[in-house]
Amino acid sequence: MDNLKPGAANSSPLTPLGFLDRAAVVYGDCPSLVYNQTTYTWSQTHLRCLQLASSISNLGLGRGDVVSVIAPNIPAMYELHFAIPMAGAVLNTINTRLDARTISVMLRHSGSKLVFVDYQSASVVSEAISMFPPNFKVPVLVLIADQEFEESRLVSSADFQLTYEVMVIKGDPEFKWVRPKSEWDPLTLNYTSGTTSAPKGVVQSHRGAFIISFDSLVEWSVPKQPVYLWTLPMFHANGWSFTWGMAALGGTNICLRKFDAHTIYSAISRHGVTHMCSAPVVLNLLSNFAHVKPLSCPVQILTAGAPPPAAVILKTESLGFIVTHGYGLTETGGLIVSCAWKSKWNQLPATEIARLKARQGVRTVGMTEVDVIDSESGVSVKRDGTSLGEIVLRGGCLMLGYLKDPEATSKCMTKDGWFYTGDVGVVHPDGYLEIKDRSKDVIISGGENVSSVEVESVLYMHPLINEASVVARPDEFWGETPCAFVSLHQGRNKGEVKESEIIEYCRSKLAHYMVPKTVVFMEELPKTATGKIQKFVLREIAKKMGSINSRSRM
Repeated sequence: MDNLKPGAANSSPLTPLGFLDRAAVVYGDCPSLVYNQTTYTWSQTHLRCLQLASSISNLGLGRGDVVSVIAPNIPAMYELHFAIPMAGAVLNTINTRLDARTISVMLRHSGSKLVFVDYQSASVVSEAISMFPPNFKVPVLVLIADQEFEESRLVSSADFQLTYEVMVIKGDPEFKWVRPKSEWDPLTLNYTSGTTSAPKGVVQSHRGAFIISFDSLVEWSVPKQPVYLWTLPMFHANGWSFTWGMAALGGTNICLRKFDAHTIYSAISRHGVTHMCSAPVVLNLLSNFAHVKPLSCPVQILTAGAPPPAAVILKTESLGFIVTHGYGLTETGGLIVSCAWKSKWNQLPATEIARLKARQGVRTVGMTEVDVIDSESGVSVKRDGTSLGEIVLRGGCLMLGYLKDPEATSKCMTKDGWFYTGDVGVVHPDGYLEIKDRSKDVIISGGENVSSVEVESVLYMHPLINEASVVARPDEFWGETPCAFVSLHQGRNKGEVKESEIIEYCRSKLAHYMVPKTVVFMEELPKTATGKIQKFVLREIAKKMGSINSRSRM
């Protein structure tokens, strides 16, 4: 046995890109992408991705070069998940809701050389580019247009050197895509937040994406040729890796540029949707839609991003949806904890079923270990549902690290072999995990991560504000929304500035989902003996204020 060693035949690097080659053969005539009046088959998608990869390569881009995409859930966004890495480059998807300043920081930090931009984001990207310092090399910009395109919406079409469809048409259909030399080669770069001082760029490998793609399909029991509705943004950890997973199964991707409850229900009825992923905010949309009738056929929903209330799960499932709840991070590429369902639970009352589903669950089959450890002793917490600890992970889908940030990487990926998530949870007697708090003070609003530090930095810029601290307040619609506690400079009083004025001030400087929905004025913020603001006190105040419904925020 000792003489048996791996060789070339059994050491091919794992990569999810090969899913597309197989899909073109097995599901070639079956629909791959449906968007408005456009439908592509898997053979067409395969060909378009090869041609696009060829054009990217002809621009001189290849291994290790970062190529960014700022687009909603449209066919181009899906195709670029294959085409960019097929050229050997690293895929960087950027949140379309971000402001110009944050996009500018990310493009510079990543060193992006080519940026694909949907026409609706053209103006904000042009503004982001204008913020580049002198002599900083500007990336090539490619305009993505579709049947809804209106040239008048562009700030300046001169900013865009190329158009998406021209690159597809001019590409070589016989292009041999660039396979990774190692399965540890970088595949994607995703940013966890938009802080200007240190944006955290998560680098995922081909191996990690392959593992999480397969793992997610197995854990969710996705059958061959599902009909998948894209309500989860593909820029969120690459759609939790279901971008590649749908190719593995020959699924039909139903693309939506934007949506509301009516659009979702219409798409489900029209296309026979079987699966969809979403943050809990979408569950709220579906369950609160007026005059809706229960579905004629069940639809599977995988939800994560913030713990959905049991009442929301109960109402959603009463409409014919089957909810699966999980937990993951950008650093894992998808969900690595899932509330794996036990058949005996089906005999329980609906309210108890919803309560159980509100828990995050247990590790997926593809994860090596998931534990909750006491921060002081470093040992596993008791399985009593009350003992708090930090959630730690081990597994093949974990990120390679944070781009250009070895200090942050070493802090969370320590020498003891664990990845420290910064999330606090408990383990119930049956071994199921439940998140209780977030030690990093991240607010999850509608599935979006909001950095309290960034919001606070904007509040501190207001001429009347002396102190500011931002925590999460429960929200019936978004799960959580930012709640700002502020004190004014000495000699100033509350009557000089209104809550609405503070909110509008933040709105002018932040992406809308990051703007506080509540502002509380205090004489002085609570502090420790060393002068640090006691956020745990403010969290309790915000919690006691009760849940609001800020549905108008988009």
